[in-house]
Amino acid sequence: MTQRESVPIRPAATVLLLRDGAAGLEVFMVQRHHRIDFASSALVFPGGRVEDQDGSEETRAFCDGSSDEGDAKGVRVTALREAFEESGILLAQKNGSPLSGDEAAALGKDREDIEKGALSLASWLRREGLRLQCGALRIYARWITPAGMPKRFDTWFFAAAAPEGQVGLHDGRESVDSLWIRPQDALRDGAAGKRQIIFPTKMNLALLAPCASLKEAMAMIGRRQIVAVEPIIERRGEKSVLRIPKEAGYPVHEEIFDPAAEGIVRGGIARR
Repeated sequence: MTQRESVPIRPAATVLLLRDGAAGLEVFMVQRHHRIDFASSALVFPGGRVEDQDGSEETRAFCDGSSDEGDAKGVRVTALREAFEESGILLAQKNGSPLSGDEAAALGKDREDIEKGALSLASWLRREGLRLQCGALRIYARWITPAGMPKRFDTWFFAAAAPEGQVGLHDGRESVDSLWIRPQDALRDGAAGKRQIIFPTKMNLALLAPCASLKEAMAMIGRRQIVAVEPIIERRGEKSVLRIPKEAGYPVHEEIFDPAAEGIVRGGIARR
């Protein structure tokens, strides 16, 4: 076994925050800082690797919702934590009611401290009287970094309706810009070279593109059979080809690509 084949696979999570915009379905995306080591300057969904605190009993005591396979690794908490750190959007309740836009904005002062570990998630949730709404997340996809990569992630993709009144804003550190964008517009900009969009992001945008509304998107997600996607990279003559299983339900099953230009595939995200 080579050193790269023995690289541990770390759990991670990302979240597609969805809403109905004036021209149809929109998803929240952030542009990564150009100095980030993976997918620098790329347009991505908020997300990151699972931290020890995400799956701890102390943190889970402040969670409401699902107890599926991913929860055992803390990935739902990771998705909610990363969404808050990177967008300021928080899927949580206080005193039994969803947070208002003003309440979420006021909590935003703590985003950096939580991200840097200066403030533990559990102590913050306790102090603010918050309960994370893990059940608001719908499993959307699962991507595993191809073998042979220097870092590997088992990334769970979730989708959730953005809380009413919460706008979303990038953190200014890991991400330098943010926007609500129609999936088809993001794909168009990527094809035109206006934005950098890596393969897993592109494929998951493509699933959303035919959906005209949040209702349609959630119905589509509810029908999906989740198949873990571990891309295979192979050479065909002078070209590199990335191949994924047809059973995963994506409109494209393989693509010729330039590994250097793509930033390669690490399961969709790789943070810190």
